[in-house]
Amino acid sequence: MKHLIDPTDLTKQETDEIVALGEDIIAHPEKYQDCLKYHKLATLFYEPSTRTRLSFTSAMMELGGNVLGFSDASNSSVSKGETVADTVRVVENFADIIAMRHPLEGAPLVASTVSGVPIINAGDGAHSHPTQTLTDLLTIKRELGHIDNITIGFCGDLRFGRTVHSLIKALSRYDGIKVVLIAPDELRLPDYIKQDVCEAKGIDYKEVSTLEEVIGELDVLYMTRVQKERFLDEEEFDRVKDSFVLNAEKMKEAKEKMAVLHPLPRVNEIAQDVDSDPRAAYFRQVGNGKYVRMALIYSLLKWKNDPEHDMPDGRPLSFTSNDYRCKNVKCICNHENVTRLFHQTADGTVRCLYCDSKIR
Repeated sequence: MKHLIDPTDLTKQETDEIVALGEDIIAHPEKYQDCLKYHKLATLFYEPSTRTRLSFTSAMMELGGNVLGFSDASNSSVSKGETVADTVRVVENFADIIAMRHPLEGAPLVASTVSGVPIINAGDGAHSHPTQTLTDLLTIKRELGHIDNITIGFCGDLRFGRTVHSLIKALSRYDGIKVVLIAPDELRLPDYIKQDVCEAKGIDYKEVSTLEEVIGELDVLYMTRVQKERFLDEEEFDRVKDSFVLNAEKMKEAKEKMAVLHPLPRVNEIAQDVDSDPRAAYFRQVGNGKYVRMALIYSLLKWKNDPEHDMPDGRPLSFTSNDYRCKNVKCICNHENVTRLFHQTADGTVRCLYCDSKIR
């Protein structure tokens, strides 16, 4: 059975099929309006969400299906101490497919190990957000006409931004991708993403300190919020914050066909005077999220019993060891009674299988 826990759980071909299906749904919505009649999606959202939860709900309803679940874990048996695994074992009796958002990294992976229905990771902590990645890919395709051979700049919080990590992983399988990393020192892309994805896959990347110095090179600008709470020194935040704010003045230096993306919500990193610019794609991006989730739900249910669409063989080989312990306080292995699992990367680094934190 195929789950979507990490963007690389989909092959490049499967990813392209889902993006293409999303485009066909946009062009011919009447073909799909009742294709999942009598099917049910469970949305298990353990933390707040507006766009993602409503997008999943709208997607399933437009396919003719029904939706059940919770948007606040305090209103479920979780408040009584029920584990992720037990919750999923219960809910799979009521639904054909489950979308889960959880603040603990690795929670959807745990869910997938016990579930008899497909699990979709709708965001786990700062770790991964693969359906946002599919949304981003569909948006890039619709805005530029292609995904290969683009220069994409990621600006803002690249350290904790799960959407950034997921999209870089997905783009690593396309040709001619150049990545520009625009962030303050405190929020730069984690080394393991640079080493295990950019360098291992041969992606051309560079790190810079201001948006102004590179905006003219970009085909896509992916903005994220620079989070004040990540800085130990408020004066340091005040010094760098304006370097990572996009406004109409900076847009004058951008390419005529550049697309500005943002996973939203924004705070002040994109000025409102950018909203009227035809290159501002972030609200169109929200709409694309509904269509690509329609395509994903439809595809996972169609592939459920198809052995040609199983989980990929290339997933990290895991092992358990009493010699290692994950120190990530937001990893599910430090909150629930799950088997501690690790994997070793090509350079010999040992990482937690659930959250990718470096162990040794």
